[in-house]
Amino acid sequence: MSALLSSSTLFEQHQVRRLYDDATETWWFSVIDVVQALIQQPDYQTARKYWNKLKERLAKEGSQSVTDCHRLKLEAADGKKYLTDVATAETLLRLVQSVPSPKAEPIKLWLAKVGYERMQEMGDPGLGLDRARELWRKHGRSEKWIQQRMMGQETRNKLTDYWKEHGVKQGDEFAILTNIIHQEWSGVTVKDHKAIKGLKTQNLRDHMTEAELIFTALAELSTRQIAESELAVGMPKNKTAAKKGGGIAKKARLELEEKTGNPVVSGSNFLRPRSAVGNKSGSN
Repeated sequence: MSALLSSSTLFEQHQVRRLYDDATETWWFSVIDVVQALIQQPDYQTARKYWNKLKERLAKEGSQSVTDCHRLKLEAADGKKYLTDVATAETLLRLVQSVPSPKAEPIKLWLAKVGYERMQEMGDPGLGLDRARELWRKHGRSEKWIQQRMMGQETRNKLTDYWKEHGVKQGDEFAILTNIIHQEWSGVTVKDHKAIKGLKTQNLRDHMTEAELIFTALAELSTRQIAESELAVGMPKNKTAAKKGGGIAKKARLELEEKTGNPVVSGSNFLRPRSAVGNKSGSN
């Protein structure tokens, strides 16, 4: 998986931790948090033991739901991150059916709502853009920055649509090509760029400067148009297109840096000052 953005959402009074994989555009939810809400158990360890027993039973029955669960690091109450079972909303809907609980139907509706909002956005992308715009405003982004971020996302979506239709697999292959493009234009990997900005689980693009957004968009636009002109299919040919597309943006970046004397790749970010965050830790 590529950039994973962590957050939590509420089901009634229960916090459910989740991660967003921007490469596959998938939400992964903590299975234990959902189970804890299902059995109405305030003690996390009791919920964990319940899930472990349920997982063993379902595995013996050959349940595909258990197979579809993954393990990703989520922040716990002590502020540390631990490998935790996670699943998509679709998988959780199947798992919920295995737990006798009066909260089963409300949770199903809640999970369906999560999926329905995503389906709405697929049918009407403007809804997703509106939600993103409002979220960025709440985080203090300027209208100019928001406009550039959204234009860049549109460019990104057109590129990933091309990849999907021309033999590139979502997930790891998307992440590999994205990193090639990024390293070509910026001179650093996505991971190193995040480190420069002091980011961990945050989405790099949400912390880019206007210039970084523009050069990222130029690199991805160039990559797509080169891939289209060369009829690139599969990873090898799309890797070539990615290097060429990133190279075009690199030339523009170097020329701008020569004229201004300022580097485009920046350590600036939109993280809140540590004092504003305080000692607040994640949920169990």
